[in-house]
This record gives sequence, structure tokens and C-alpha cells, in this order.
Amino acid sequence: MSRRHRAEKRETEPDPVYGSTVLAKFINKIMLSGKKSVARRVVYEAIEKFAKRVNREEEALDAFLEALENAKPTLEVKSRRIGGATYQVPIEIAPHRRTSLAMRWIIAYSRSKPGRSMIDALSTELSDCYNKQGTTIKKKDDTHRMAEANKAFAHYKW
Repeated sequence: MSRRHRAEKRETEPDPVYGSTVLAKFINKIMLSGKKSVARRVVYEAIEKFAKRVNREEEALDAFLEALENAKPTLEVKSRRIGGATYQVPIEIAPHRRTSLAMRWIIAYSRSKPGRSMIDALSTELSDCYNKQGTTIKKKDDTHRMAEANKAFAHYKW
């Protein structure tokens, strides 16, 4: 693989119901085994349920985007080997990676809820993110806490 050229990002087509590329990426991350119609149904029903839960039925997409924004981390730690020691160096996260991490965490914690349908679990996780509580927000806070604890090594960032 050539290291000279950075890979080009492909544009994601907006989803058919809300016309949002962010929601289209979320649907693609939910999708398993190429079953996009199943993923769309799960996401749309979960968003409808979530919007009712937070009393924002008419602006369901805005509520979803706010929940996603609340789940986005701003800092993370990366391991850097300097001399014989490995340091956890805090770095800022690029915007596309922030979104990707938030989506990944929401989906992972939704899938890990036992005894629930994916629609129920996803709507619950989204409403928790909207209200700034729950497992996804805890993961974000843990990531920030780890970066804060290691800010003494920030000068190793390059």
C-alpha cells in the first residue's frame, strides 16, 4: 500500500426519509450482513420512539443530532513509546473521528443490553445521551478523565 497519497473519503448518500448524511452513516454502522432495509427500519423506529420519549416528535432529526453531539468526545489518549517507556499522550480528536466514536459507542452499548429488541435498546441509549447520562456518556467521561490525568505528557504530542 502506497504511503504517498492519503485515501480519498467517499461521500455518503443522504438517507431517504430525513435527507441527512449523518443519519445515513449511522444506518450503515447499524447494518449487519448487508441488510440495509432492516437497519433503516430499526433506526427510523428507534428515532420515532426516542423523539416521543423526549417530547420532540416534530424535530426528531434535531433531537437525534443533539444526542449524538452529547456523546462526542473531544480528547483521547494515544500510546507513544519514548525511550523505554510508553506514555499515554492526550490528543484532540478530529471531527470525523469524534462522530464515528460516538456512533460506535451508542451502537455497541445498545447491542449489549440483554433481553431487549434493538429498537428499544437504541431509543433508550439515544434518550440517555440526550439527557447526558447512561453508558455512552460514562464512556465519554472516562475517556476525558484519562486524557486529563495524563496531561503532564501532552508535550510528547507531535
